[in-house]
Amino acid sequence: MHSIRFIALLILFLSCQMLCAQQQSNKTYEFEKDYPTFLDQIKAELNYPLAWGNSSETDFGKWKNQTRQVVFDAMLTPPAKSDEYDLEVVATQQREGYQARKILFNLTDYSRVPAYLLVPEGEGPFPAIVMLHDHGAHFTIGKEKVIRPFDVDSIINNDSKGWVEKCYDNQYPGDYLASQGYIVLAFDALFWGERGRKEGARYESQQAVSCVFEMLGRSWSGFMTYEDIYATDFLATLPEVDSDNIGCMGFSMGAYRSWMLAALSDKIKAGASVCWMTTTEHQLSSQSGRAKGDSNYANVLPGLRQYLDYPHIASLASPKPMLFFNGITDKLFPIEAVNEAYHTMRSVWESQSSSDQLVTKLWEAPHICNKSMQEEIIQFFRDALK
Repeated sequence: MHSIRFIALLILFLSCQMLCAQQQSNKTYEFEKDYPTFLDQIKAELNYPLAWGNSSETDFGKWKNQTRQVVFDAMLTPPAKSDEYDLEVVATQQREGYQARKILFNLTDYSRVPAYLLVPEGEGPFPAIVMLHDHGAHFTIGKEKVIRPFDVDSIINNDSKGWVEKCYDNQYPGDYLASQGYIVLAFDALFWGERGRKEGARYESQQAVSCVFEMLGRSWSGFMTYEDIYATDFLATLPEVDSDNIGCMGFSMGAYRSWMLAALSDKIKAGASVCWMTTTEHQLSSQSGRAKGDSNYANVLPGLRQYLDYPHIASLASPKPMLFFNGITDKLFPIEAVNEAYHTMRSVWESQSSSDQLVTKLWEAPHICNKSMQEEIIQFFRDALK
């Protein structure tokens, strides 16, 4: 009797399982792993009509001007630029071969920002570098990721030391550049460090920040790029700076900021970018894509992808001297994507008979800007910034 009951219950259970499976198979959906199921169809429609070589414009100078304007349009309304920088030196510290200055200046009409300015000893003017810090999903510090802080509390100091050990091989890249004779400027990007949330750093707030800016007809990502341009304009006004020899450098999001700045500012003569280059084909991929997540709000420009991919935008820097490094084991940027982007950019520099001005190199390294990379970047700037 018990056996018959058990068999009946088993049959009933299996029937229910089959019914559930059938219902599940009939269920419709249009997203999987947060990607639309028609993702590949949309990507196939991206033909990047304004890329150099795709555009109908064959004069490189005219193409650059027209295409830059498309990028600026995608960045939406620029922040209001202050008429006066009103530079103030708050504190100084003498270091071996250079002076570290804490300064304040008006970056926009909205923001008077703290920054570090490193000035070499000797008689200037000196070549200068805009040092652009990374993202790292780490918002409690910004400029302190790339320049050794002073007159800060132990929390900031320890935060800075830990970050530079993790991402920069225990060598502050800004201080290293200053020790080699370069003026270096570093400031917090909007949402990092002293320009962060009153309530404290919060990763998830990036979505809200980006949404608020777009509701105001602005772009958070575009806002940051405009500020990088404005900071370069400010740097060029300093009497210690050789305004004809200004470069920019960054790692990770700082690398993105660096090639964007070099592409859009004529005041930048050369740029170095470590570990941020990809293509949309690979960035938005169910196999290797890493584009999901709030961190990408910092580099999304509305509507721009219908015209240009990342390497096309970076190519607006041609024929300037530009350096791009990436790690072979960098999990954020698959090597296939990096190679495709490098190939695209190289074709642009070659078209302008300036292939010797583009450095692209893959390192046996993860997502990092190590000391060996920094040494080669110094040599690159020695050649590019006279």
